[in-house]
Amino acid sequence: MKVTADTMNHFYQNLGKLFFAIAAADKKVTEEEVTALKKHVKENWLDLEDSTDYFGSDAAHQIEIVFDYLVDEMPDAEDCYRDFADFRKKHDSIFKQEVKDMIWKTADSIASSFNGKNKSELVLLSRLAQLLGR
Repeated sequence: MKVTADTMNHFYQNLGKLFFAIAAADKKVTEEEVTALKKHVKENWLDLEDSTDYFGSDAAHQIEIVFDYLVDEMPDAEDCYRDFADFRKKHDSIFKQEVKDMIWKTADSIASSFNGKNKSELVLLSRLAQLLGR
C-alpha cells in the first residue's frame, strides 16, 4: 500500500508528540532537549523522504512545529505518547528498521541531553523500545 503525503504529515506530527512526551516526561522541557530535537530534525529527519506539508515545506518540519506547540501548551506527556503509539499500530508499513532506529536515536538523545536520563524518561524509553520492537 502506498503511503500518502497526508499520512506522512501525520507521521511527522506524531513524532513531534512522541519527542515532546520524552522531553516532558518529568513535567518540564529544557533548552537542551529542544536543541537536541532540532539537531536531529536538521541532520536526520529532513533527508528521510521527500513529502511536503500543507505549505510546501519539507513535511519533517512538522516534528518541530508540533513539538514547539506542545511545549507552549504543556499537555500531559502520557496522552502524547499514547497518540504516537496509536499511530504506530495503525501504520506499521511506515516503520521500517531505519525509521525505528532514527526514532530511537532521537528519543534517546533528547532524554540524555540534560543531566542524563531520569527515572520518568527511562520508563518512557523502555515502553518505546517495546513499541518499536527493540
